[in-house]
Amino acid sequence: MRVIDSHTEGEPTRVVIDGLPDLGKGSMAERRRIFAERFDHVRSFAVNEPRGNDAVVGALLCEPVDPTAAAGVIFFNNVGVIGMCGHGTIGLAVTLAHLGRLKPGTHRFETPVGDVTVDLLGRNEVEIENVPAYRYRKAVAVDVSDIGTVVGDIAWGGNWFFLVSDAPYALTMSAIPSLTRAADATMRALAAAGIKGEDGGKIDHVEFFGPPADPAANSRNFVLCPGGAYDRSPCGTGTSAKLACLAADGKLAPGVEWVQESIVGSRFQAKYRPGAEGRIIPRIRGRAYVVADATLLRDANDPFADGMRSGE
Repeated sequence: MRVIDSHTEGEPTRVVIDGLPDLGKGSMAERRRIFAERFDHVRSFAVNEPRGNDAVVGALLCEPVDPTAAAGVIFFNNVGVIGMCGHGTIGLAVTLAHLGRLKPGTHRFETPVGDVTVDLLGRNEVEIENVPAYRYRKAVAVDVSDIGTVVGDIAWGGNWFFLVSDAPYALTMSAIPSLTRAADATMRALAAAGIKGEDGGKIDHVEFFGPPADPAANSRNFVLCPGGAYDRSPCGTGTSAKLACLAADGKLAPGVEWVQESIVGSRFQAKYRPGAEGRIIPRIRGRAYVVADATLLRDANDPFADGMRSGE
């Protein structure tokens, strides 16, 4: 399996270029279903130890359904498939440019949750127009073990998020273990209480906010992703969900820039335009850098030939 590794503002993306399973010619949502049901061992092989780690997000490069689209993509991580991935989309665009398959300009990628517009601005800089985002519920309270009552908004930005404005700990690198435990406990409490997104969607991301370290930014965040790894980038879908909440509260006007700082200090520039039915259309700008071009090998005699599955 040939892969190209990159990082977007610190968060790794592994694009699978060759060696993909046959997922048919259906939509990206249908191909994602087939991938999850029949080829979970391929997912684990590509991103889990000993070839990867919990922070790596994989991206299967697929032939698009619509030939006018630049690419189709299915995102996955250490525990399963995911919907949309903002940092991964930026990483994919820079990877395709690195391979000579994408030129500066405006392009369209097909994802399992809808099409996204990709503006390749230069060798490393990309702005994406995400799928529509919206806040589903405001000020939802949940009792969390060892923390107490946690109040947050439920919003969609391509994945389901629980956004907490007041982080339980300072948003510093040294507090990452405590933040991880708190976010994991919050996610478990939401599940135990039956709190979900619209149409029963699982809330699989928890996002804490606080003041930025850099005064040029508007806020700092900590995002816990499904599988227990924290996002090194400011999280593209999480920033989209944040914009939806700000717009719903009248705290951010269309077209006004919001600078989101990550727990490691990297930043996304974001803004939105109004969408249909109370939704917004977010735009996220960030940088990605290619760091490796590799071939992943499988030895049938290796006890971890298909990677170390989560919990094993």
